[in-house]
Amino acid sequence: MKPLVQLALDFFAPPAAPAQVPAAPLPDPVAAVRFSHPQANRQALLGPAVVDYLFKRAKRRSIGFVVAADGLVVSAPRWVPLAEIDTAVRDKSGWILRKLGEAQARQQRMADARIVWQDGATLPFLGQHVRLELDPSHRFAGSGGAALDAERGVLQLALPGHAAPEQIRDTVQAWLMRQAKRLFTERLQHYAPQLGVQWTKLTLSSAGTRWGSASSSGAIRLNWRLVHLRLSIIDYVVVHELSHLRVMDHSPRFWDTVASIVPDYAALRGQLKDEPIPQWP
Repeated sequence: MKPLVQLALDFFAPPAAPAQVPAAPLPDPVAAVRFSHPQANRQALLGPAVVDYLFKRAKRRSIGFVVAADGLVVSAPRWVPLAEIDTAVRDKSGWILRKLGEAQARQQRMADARIVWQDGATLPFLGQHVRLELDPSHRFAGSGGAALDAERGVLQLALPGHAAPEQIRDTVQAWLMRQAKRLFTERLQHYAPQLGVQWTKLTLSSAGTRWGSASSSGAIRLNWRLVHLRLSIIDYVVVHELSHLRVMDHSPRFWDTVASIVPDYAALRGQLKDEPIPQWP
């Protein structure tokens, strides 16, 4: 059987709630951009943007700022007056707007990555997109219900045209998991000798936020959803986990071990955090 990595190289060309705290007064000019936390109870005008944020008192020594998917959250000790909060928010405006913009862009990318499970839909596979094609002839029923047409960039599914979205999704997921198991095995076998380590078992994970783990026994867990991403990112995760078989922490020695195989691991690590992938149940 042709290695999945070679198949990928042959197939894919380079990618082309009511306010609990009085809100700060808002100047008359209407801002061009608005960021709103769903539980916002305060508001600030920061340059060209109106920011509705959640403010809360907390047991802490200083004012804290967190930008997450929902928006900006500001926390402060009970003794800090609101006027000082307003000043701190304005002073932090550059950082706040940059982070809110990044969060908004990521949310949009995730929305764009959402898959409508029907004939003609597309999904990422090894960093590129394949199109789903339902094949009522069921020609691939004997091969797990799906087959990749490399020349056309099409994943053919042995399903009738009236197949339910859940049936399409489950068939695709099963195919992706098979490809993940095969590819991850190939990459582990490729990199383990270079690191001088031995792995004993590969398990596919469906964790929501964790991409992989390794145990001192040599057992490796890798998230099957990695198969959506480019091979270079997958290789970084594989090398990361194999490196833990030499160094079981994240000390400088660990990162030196990773860098010996993947010198640009820092850039790939950042891309892994930012890369939008389809949401699975």
